[in-house]
Amino acid sequence: MNVNQHTPMASPYGQPQPGYGQPGYAPLDGGYPAPYAPYNGPASAYQPGAPPQGPVRGPPVSGAPPVSAPQPYNQYSHSHGEMQNGPPPMTQAPPRPAVSQSYNPAGLNMTGPTHPSYPQHYGPPPTMQQVTNQMTGMQINSGPPTPAGPGYAPPNSSQPPVSTAYTAAPPTSYTQGPPPASSAPTQPPPPSGPAAPQQYYGGPSPPSQQPFNSSLPPTSQQQFTSSAPAPSPSQQTFPPSSYSGPMPPASQAPAPPVSQPQQSFPPPAQPPFSAPPPPASQPPAFAPGPPLQNQGSFPPRGPPPSSQPGSFPPPGPPPTSLSSGPYPGQMPPQQHPPPSQPSPYHSGPPPPGVQMPPTSMAQSNHLPPGPPGPPGPLQQPPPQPGMPGGFPPQQNGAFGQVRGPQPGYAGPYPGQPNYGAPAPAPAPAAPAQKRLDPDAIPSPIQVIEDDRAKSTEPFTTGVRGQAPPLVTTNFQVKDQGNASPRFIRCTAYNMPCTADMAKQSQVPLAAVIKPLATLPPDEIPPYLVDHGESGPIRCNRCKAYMCPYMQFIEGGRRFQCGFCSCVTEVPPHYFQHLDHTGKRMDCYDRPELSLGSYEFLATVDYCKNNKLPQPPAFIFLIDVSYNAVKSGMVNIVCEELKSLLDFLPRENPEMDSVVRVGFVTYNKVMHFYNVKSTLAQPQMLVVSDVSDMFVPLLDGFLVNMNESRQVIESLLDQIPEMFADTRETETVFGPVIQAGLEALKAADCAGKLFVFHTSLPIAEAPGKLKNREDKKLIGTDKEKSLFQPQVGFYNTLAKECVAQGCCVDLFLFPNQYVDVATLGVVPVSTGGSVYKYTYFQAQSDRERFLNDLRRDVQKLVGFDAVMRVRTSTGIRATDFFGSFFMSNTTDVELAGLDCDKAITVELKHDDKLSEETGALMQCAVLYTSCSGQRRLRVHNMAVNCCSQLADLYRNCETDTIINFFSKYAFRGLLNSPTKAVRDTLINQCAQILACYRKNCASPSSAGQLILPECMKLLPVYLNCVLKSDVLLPGADVSLDDRAYLRQLISCMDVSESHVFFYPRLLPLTKLESDSLPVAVRDSEERLSKGGVYLLETGLHLFLWVGASVQQELLLNIFGTPSFSQIDPSMTSLPVLDNPFSQRLREIVDSFRAQRSRYMKLMVVKQEDKTELIFRHFLVEDKSASGGASYVDFLCHMHKEIRQLLS
Repeated sequence: MNVNQHTPMASPYGQPQPGYGQPGYAPLDGGYPAPYAPYNGPASAYQPGAPPQGPVRGPPVSGAPPVSAPQPYNQYSHSHGEMQNGPPPMTQAPPRPAVSQSYNPAGLNMTGPTHPSYPQHYGPPPTMQQVTNQMTGMQINSGPPTPAGPGYAPPNSSQPPVSTAYTAAPPTSYTQGPPPASSAPTQPPPPSGPAAPQQYYGGPSPPSQQPFNSSLPPTSQQQFTSSAPAPSPSQQTFPPSSYSGPMPPASQAPAPPVSQPQQSFPPPAQPPFSAPPPPASQPPAFAPGPPLQNQGSFPPRGPPPSSQPGSFPPPGPPPTSLSSGPYPGQMPPQQHPPPSQPSPYHSGPPPPGVQMPPTSMAQSNHLPPGPPGPPGPLQQPPPQPGMPGGFPPQQNGAFGQVRGPQPGYAGPYPGQPNYGAPAPAPAPAAPAQKRLDPDAIPSPIQVIEDDRAKSTEPFTTGVRGQAPPLVTTNFQVKDQGNASPRFIRCTAYNMPCTADMAKQSQVPLAAVIKPLATLPPDEIPPYLVDHGESGPIRCNRCKAYMCPYMQFIEGGRRFQCGFCSCVTEVPPHYFQHLDHTGKRMDCYDRPELSLGSYEFLATVDYCKNNKLPQPPAFIFLIDVSYNAVKSGMVNIVCEELKSLLDFLPRENPEMDSVVRVGFVTYNKVMHFYNVKSTLAQPQMLVVSDVSDMFVPLLDGFLVNMNESRQVIESLLDQIPEMFADTRETETVFGPVIQAGLEALKAADCAGKLFVFHTSLPIAEAPGKLKNREDKKLIGTDKEKSLFQPQVGFYNTLAKECVAQGCCVDLFLFPNQYVDVATLGVVPVSTGGSVYKYTYFQAQSDRERFLNDLRRDVQKLVGFDAVMRVRTSTGIRATDFFGSFFMSNTTDVELAGLDCDKAITVELKHDDKLSEETGALMQCAVLYTSCSGQRRLRVHNMAVNCCSQLADLYRNCETDTIINFFSKYAFRGLLNSPTKAVRDTLINQCAQILACYRKNCASPSSAGQLILPECMKLLPVYLNCVLKSDVLLPGADVSLDDRAYLRQLISCMDVSESHVFFYPRLLPLTKLESDSLPVAVRDSEERLSKGGVYLLETGLHLFLWVGASVQQELLLNIFGTPSFSQIDPSMTSLPVLDNPFSQRLREIVDSFRAQRSRYMKLMVVKQEDKTELIFRHFLVEDKSASGGASYVDFLCHMHKEIRQLLS
């Protein structure tokens, strides 16, 4: 077969063909024209032909439909082939080569002694002896090579490898499986049958390949031995990402902490690997191989080059193979054979006895050890929008460069490692090296950088089942019929057709929905459609709203619902003729027929009590007890509100806000204020009987800011003075919320309460609490009670608030335990937020608090919202996570819904799905806008369905899976002990990876850890969740902090949860004016004493300064030449007049602008006491609280997977 042959398919959907280089897409020209004028009713009003005129993005004009857009709809809807223009709908993945062959442990008997089960802290590494025993027990398949293809078994395998330094179980080799062969949803199968995938990129196909293609089952790991059996060691498989690093044998799980200095990751231009970068001449790395189909998709069929040309295992997804050196013990960390030596791996059968010395590990070219930089142009796979998650196939795991042929090696094909061959002499036999080289395991940075390099074109949503770029990539979205990934992200864009398949894989099926997400300036917000008094057009049976998945029939007189298949009459005013393809002539003039997201103006039938809503109100309730006044909080709040009230939310920036405001102060009694515009001075009314709360005035409590400005300013000046000498230390809390709720009821409107509170409410009143913080319960079965509310009062109060549309935002300023688990019940149930400023100090925390308050008051918010998720037959929404209240099983009720809140929805099968029709989901949110208008926002999403596990594993999004797992686990703490929750997560993750190994990867030695390409970061990210303060608290983490984080994460979207669990660490030695430096991995080994690093977690910013930083850099940043003169207490960078200082401050500002909460900057000097806090966020290292390092956890996961497979 021709090596360079493309798979027969144009690059998938509009994906750019290989070759696109530069990131950053130019904005489309112009963007859409102004939003559609509200549609008013009858169709006559629209001129069918006059689509909005605007460049590119306007809803497509009815003229020629843009190509890849629309068709999708039909695609979903008709099964017949009339799809018009545009790429073929690939509604389902093409047939795939037999990727899923069963796992055939070639003769391995995995019975070797297993390790003791792993306690949480993965203990000391097993002794050599144990390891050896284990290995011996493992006989790597003696006997003739397995059918699977050459190479699986080491040649004379039964004897323990010779040189192995220590013969542990086969090291885990990572073979990351390529994604299952059938790569992207739409790729056609490779030409030659199962094995095709291997197209070796570039270079003649290796001999061995022939056989592969022809008859053997595809092995994904191609062991590359040419024909002789190679040692199975580590299956070479390095498919796309292959890690070939030595993994410590599973058995040895705990790898000792890594001590080797990891190179500080400026990505080496070329992997330290010895392999020279591919020579240019060679076909670009990715050469013509098959188009990378879908790149992200996983190594697509042809394994991406990345992993060495040949490395690709055949169809099976390319396993990422960490080949950990063949088994023998780990390879020395990075030995790469010098280029000149023959490739370690030779193709021929290895000489007996040689069991590949460990060296091969890193050596093989597979992984470059160092953190390679972003791949060079060559190797970058072409960007393809359609890729699933997009990462281009990762090079070998961690590594950046695609390995080109190595110069001096003879290999099956150029560059091909020959596994199993005798190792080149030069490479010293590794000493018993028990450590897995951190550069040889999947690197989050590499995956993120590869995805960025690939996503240079706008992401068009018209193709069903196409996974979007990662949340870490900046990309522009063009809505062509499915909701933008900014509104909805799914865990899998290929849903299993049956419940059995879903259960077998254990991949969670969920969507993270952020209904009111803010879009970047170059994307058009959803259009508002007005159908007049008759309201939105809906399906008669399931009540789904008109959308691109509805199929018009009978000349346009009726439509068939894409969700339930029921046929509904089209109202006369909405009638329109169909064109020759069955589409309505006005399809592109109506957002609801051509776009994935849009809004309908709701009629009075959609309003509470069938009457249009009043504009909302904001009520500020300020604690004026001793602690509040003394800390400076009262002063700051009153001062800020004077100017902030000019920025109340409004739809139209030109108009004044219609939101009314009211003010209350409290300690253990309540003070209401009359600020009516006709008064000369505000009046205070005191309610001291807090057990029966009522509002003592109606007229004059809620007022328009502009009309009552003078009275309000006078009040805000007086409050700090009135309570300056207070001695009252006790506070109430329940009655405070009741007061705000009663005021909203009296005004008959929805609204938001801003409560500024400092201490545990111990005064006699409803909702009184006691201090129940008990460190002795931590880690016991009773620990869960600490996360549950102390009293039932707040649950009942929350229900009343939701019924009224009263959302509560709580700003806490505690100096000790305040029981966040209980005080947070009302904010969390009403769609509100909790902000916490522990040990608040006016001087250092003022900026953070005021920025949070400003954003909270100004951001767009919807009130009295109800969200419902409808799905097509076969699946349904069964569970919801986030800040809301549910009184039945289908309606998510939110007293308030702002642009930062995400709701995660779990989907389960209730019937079979079909590959032809895919699965549809429609999220409809009914809400009152801040101008008092009742609206319906609709987001539609269509995904593919698959009957092969390989397709499921090819199109998943790890970041979304982690978002789901964290919310699922954090909610589980309410009912289960922490250890049980952690074990459940580890077990489910192991089942996901074991199912892939068993059904999708080609047979290989048990010593290899094989990960699906799009999930190769699942272990590192899952470990971050397990080590979080919520699940594994250090001694210094308070119960309130854990409860606060648990609530906060419950409503995070995918980009926020990603940076929270795996913080962004940027080296700041050189700053370019237009781009950010490439991040480095979160490990202490990556920090250089001479460097300065910025670490962002979404909640905190740290500036770490090495002890030997050059004077010039210190002068540029801090204006001081000496390390000792840097003030560690500074919370903002000095404004200096030099380009470096300006650029650094721009970066800090841009990071803050991307997050929903203001991140306070903390300067950390190396070896200072604050470094402990900073180190807590270096999540690839062991944590002080006993969390495993990434390397150790990967070994532990490998052991769990092997146990499941045996």
